[in-house]
Amino acid sequence: MNKETLDWISIGHVGDLPEGRVKTVTARTTSICLVHFDGQWTAMNNHCPHQRGPLGEGSIETGVDGKCWIRCPWHGWDFDPLTGKPPGGHEDTGQEMYPVDIRDGEIFVGIAPEPAHERTVTDVMVDTLANWGVQSVFGMVGHSNLGLSDAIRLAVADCRLKYFGIRHEGAAAFAASAYGKLTRTPAACLTIAGPGATNLITGLWDAKVDRAPVLALTGQVQTQVMGPGAFQDIDLLSAFSAVTAFSQPVLGSSNHAELASLACKTAIVEQDVAHLIFPDDVQTKPSNQTAGTPEGRITHASVTPAQSEIEKAAQMIKGAKRPIVVVGHGAYGNRDDVTRLAEHLGAPVLTTFKAKGLIPDSHPNAGGVLGRSGTPIASWFMNEADLIIALGTSFSNHTGINPGKVTIQVDHDRMHLGKFHSVTLPVWGDIGAFCDALKITDCTNPGAADQTSELAERWDIWRREKQHRLEEDLGKGIHSFAIFDALGRLVPDDTIFAVDVGNNTYSFGRYLETKGSQRVLMSGYLGSIGFGFPAAMGAWAATQDKEDLKGRKIVSISGDGGFGQYPMEFTTAVKYGMDITHILLHNGELGKISKEQRSGEWPVWETSLQNPSFAAFARLCGGHGTKVTDPSELSSAIQEALDFKGPALVEIMTDAELV
Repeated sequence: MNKETLDWISIGHVGDLPEGRVKTVTARTTSICLVHFDGQWTAMNNHCPHQRGPLGEGSIETGVDGKCWIRCPWHGWDFDPLTGKPPGGHEDTGQEMYPVDIRDGEIFVGIAPEPAHERTVTDVMVDTLANWGVQSVFGMVGHSNLGLSDAIRLAVADCRLKYFGIRHEGAAAFAASAYGKLTRTPAACLTIAGPGATNLITGLWDAKVDRAPVLALTGQVQTQVMGPGAFQDIDLLSAFSAVTAFSQPVLGSSNHAELASLACKTAIVEQDVAHLIFPDDVQTKPSNQTAGTPEGRITHASVTPAQSEIEKAAQMIKGAKRPIVVVGHGAYGNRDDVTRLAEHLGAPVLTTFKAKGLIPDSHPNAGGVLGRSGTPIASWFMNEADLIIALGTSFSNHTGINPGKVTIQVDHDRMHLGKFHSVTLPVWGDIGAFCDALKITDCTNPGAADQTSELAERWDIWRREKQHRLEEDLGKGIHSFAIFDALGRLVPDDTIFAVDVGNNTYSFGRYLETKGSQRVLMSGYLGSIGFGFPAAMGAWAATQDKEDLKGRKIVSISGDGGFGQYPMEFTTAVKYGMDITHILLHNGELGKISKEQRSGEWPVWETSLQNPSFAAFARLCGGHGTKVTDPSELSSAIQEALDFKGPALVEIMTDAELV
């Protein structure tokens, strides 16, 4: 090719490579072995024809014939440093050579102009995901997903997707799970074959059991070596079968747009995990398929409760003197409907932990969280109630809903109705439709107790009790109430909280009083430690994608045990400028487990932790970090972190016994 028609790409300076050495350089996307030998500069294709070993990582050595050869570092194949020719017996043609030009000490290599991009299988599938509304991908680029990664790169360049490169695939799955919990729409997580794929599974189970839509995109070994046991070859279809509602390999003969559409539809409609497996060799196959779209493929699924059940419910409510409303995570989309119904009935609203914040604690009808991590207010009203109206809750054993009470249970999912025990009146339908129907029905009891006044009294008792608990200073660290009292006062009314697992979680549920339109994300049914900070990354990405979430503050909370699961994701947050404030309760142990060992009459064993200064770690990563050892420093430290534009960590030294 004529030199004038080549693209001349700068690949370094003559001072970068000593005489008699080789190195790998990249010109645009071409990998090149750059050679400095016998006073000359040459450049050749970097891939050994044997198994594509990188010649630039090899060395120039003297052979038995007395000549000097570039020796491939993988299996010892030799090539002439100046011509790229082998000594014979390996390849007749030798390596492709590229012209080199030295200009004022700068090295340029001439390569052919980049050809027009040829549309591939993964281009079709990534375009389909974007058409279905997928906006964010969390993942790790690796050798068995490079074709898929390039399709994602092109979509990012065209502003059709956003990509966040994580440090551990488990964090990618938790981030995508939190994104799905918050938005009810799927984000994607990308991995390589083998260990990269299996690292996703814990986070995917978190999404599955909490009904969050997620797309898992895993690379796979080439089709011709699948099965016999090649490097990183495992049966991904079997490995993911239990955790997915849809899992399919992408083959060369597949209808690629349809596979991607079905994965998206399953995730959205079923609120579940969908999985696509991409063999390495299939990813870059050319394709002229048209990308799929959701048009004509999906509809709003509304279920209006039967009128007969509305009438029965109305009669039961009218006959109750102390009705309460218990709401779960399934009612989040109907928070205004639930609030209006509670106001209409004058009934307390108790939330499951997963639904904390659905009705703010500042509301006159709010009774706080019910259950192990809840308030004595909620427990008191549960005990006194003569009717439970349960909306969007599945009666987890952690919640503490009394199964012996007269109960109306409403849920869009029929499998959740009477799931663990029979209820008096199961009602299949949308919670909003149920609430609207009751508002125009004669269902109030003039003789019902004035529970809103009782709520105010109970809140006053509980707030005094919380203040008394501050006197329990054992000299071992700051009381959890002091932390969550300060945090609750300082955070914005529309904060999105991502909470981890452990004593910090129980204290958050018990002590922090929600306000405004705050949301809480947690690893509910799975209860996985390490969820908090990766979940905050997912929530932050959602605030960049969704108009109704833009500008909302993200606050994550964990103990030192939970943060220690994925600490390097703090560098991910720094890299992408994620505005996350992390509150870290540092007590030097797995405090919840120590507590369980004591309560079970076990000796406390192997729950202590050896920790660094997390505040210093945050600063070393490039974010904001501050350490708090005195309660008087709490408010200023938290406010400073909230004001910081980027990832900030507040390390608070706490007492594991004061939770």
